[in-house]
Amino acid sequence: MKVRGRAYASPGCVLLAFDWPDGGRHEDFLGFAIQRSPGYEGRETSWLENKLDFRPLTPDAQPKPSSQAPFQKFHWWDGGIDEKDRGRSFRYRVIPVRGSGADDLRLVEDDAGEITLTIPQHREGAIATYFNRAVVSSQSFARLVKKGASLEGQMDWLADGIQDAFPAILDGADSFRCAIYHLTDRRWVLPLLRNFGGRGRIVYHEDTKEQESRKALDAEPLGPNVETKARFEGTLMHNKFLVRERNGQGEAVLMGSANFTPEGLTTQANLLHVFHSAQLAKAYAGRFELLAQDRPKREISGLASWLEIDDVPGSAIRLFFSPEKTRNREALDSVIQAVNEARSSVLFCAYSPTDAGLLKAILAAGDNGKILHGMLNSIPKPGEESSAIAVELYHRSRKDRKILKYGYFGKDDAPRGFLPELYTIDVSRYAAGKEPGERPWPVQIHHKFILIDGDTDHPVIYTGSANFSRNSSINNDENLLEIKGNRRLAEVYVAEFMRLYEHFRARAIWDLSHPRKAEEGTGSFRREAAAKDYALVLKTHRADWDRDAYTPGTPALLSRTRLL
Repeated sequence: MKVRGRAYASPGCVLLAFDWPDGGRHEDFLGFAIQRSPGYEGRETSWLENKLDFRPLTPDAQPKPSSQAPFQKFHWWDGGIDEKDRGRSFRYRVIPVRGSGADDLRLVEDDAGEITLTIPQHREGAIATYFNRAVVSSQSFARLVKKGASLEGQMDWLADGIQDAFPAILDGADSFRCAIYHLTDRRWVLPLLRNFGGRGRIVYHEDTKEQESRKALDAEPLGPNVETKARFEGTLMHNKFLVRERNGQGEAVLMGSANFTPEGLTTQANLLHVFHSAQLAKAYAGRFELLAQDRPKREISGLASWLEIDDVPGSAIRLFFSPEKTRNREALDSVIQAVNEARSSVLFCAYSPTDAGLLKAILAAGDNGKILHGMLNSIPKPGEESSAIAVELYHRSRKDRKILKYGYFGKDDAPRGFLPELYTIDVSRYAAGKEPGERPWPVQIHHKFILIDGDTDHPVIYTGSANFSRNSSINNDENLLEIKGNRRLAEVYVAEFMRLYEHFRARAIWDLSHPRKAEEGTGSFRREAAAKDYALVLKTHRADWDRDAYTPGTPALLSRTRLL
């Protein structure tokens, strides 16, 4: 039986999901070879390459074609998508590989499957989507740094085009309104705002202790045509949006999870959207006015309710602004209901979701036969947080490994043949108002989205500035979008989520398999000495790598057969 497959494509990467139904009958099934047409660097065809090999890696080992080092997974991604590839079509041949090792590999050409796709542009219809790359802790970035790339080159690689959302939203504008939690980026954002020729108005969160945005604006002042104002009321003015206007009318809005800071655009995993919607622009502009007036929570919480948007073709959209009244749960309960109604899958990526009801619903979806993958910035150990759901989340992350946290290959404990990876980089040079080396506590996963049934024709996306916590719902100024029915947008989210999830999953499992132990009397932690000598190698028997993908009733079988 031939390989089945499907693709999920974003402007920056392609996720390929595939299944060889006959694989379970062959103990010598060793994975898949994948060939792309057209190939890289002008070639007619190219094999996608694998970092791993059947033999332990040496420090100077180069990736091998997958025809020689097959992928021992049921999905893989093509990260070699460049700006010039957007709008181009590609064909991928996915070929089962059988054998016993490096010197005995047979490509089962008769069962090869083909997947064709077109790389989307950033803007598709009325919605533009920008995910940054953000993987400081990666072999690719480690090689970039080792080759001597400048800080600017490193930032460009990590941003991967998210910075282009800002000229896109301001293109053609004669005025704008912006509400932003942190505004410090002096590489892309502040220069663009300073050179804006029309009228601008900005409201920012005022932290009486740190005063990040105020210090940045004092250090890098904008022109007299741009008015800036602090919001003091409320716990956090946590919004990140900008409304484009022309001739007094709102045309589009930029929103998402990224703060307008150098780290928010580069080292933290984030996204931004530009919605070309007069209705959304009007709604966000109205919210801006309330924030600019510094209205207290008691005056604006009564306005919290879902607002329907119907001028974005192909999408059923609702918008919610918090804070809502303390006794209400309208926003979170809507998300919980959608999770409870999931038909196939729940994927979520967030910095710190803490609402017990939501987390229970997500875990239950995974227990009830839905595909569940979650990526968090961190998962507290028992004792660090007292809530029962935090304890359960910690134990689940170690048991079924469906929900995991960020991990990396450190300086002293990377697997053999792997470069040590960085935890973060210092981008304070481009943070206005900060001294060199003055930087915030590193955050790697800053996303705030939940994708339900992204592998079906009926996807539901929740995305915005909120961390899916009770505190963000009742105390913070936040915005949350519900987007239903946009399959193309959902595929972008799947591709970008799985890129991060699979990347950090390997490192999280490495952390779990090789835990750091406290060194007596030092206050520091170090992995067991043998960890750095451990070699990650390809397996020579199917049962050693397929993770129960052919075993009935397992999550791995669901993922394989549902092509996710």
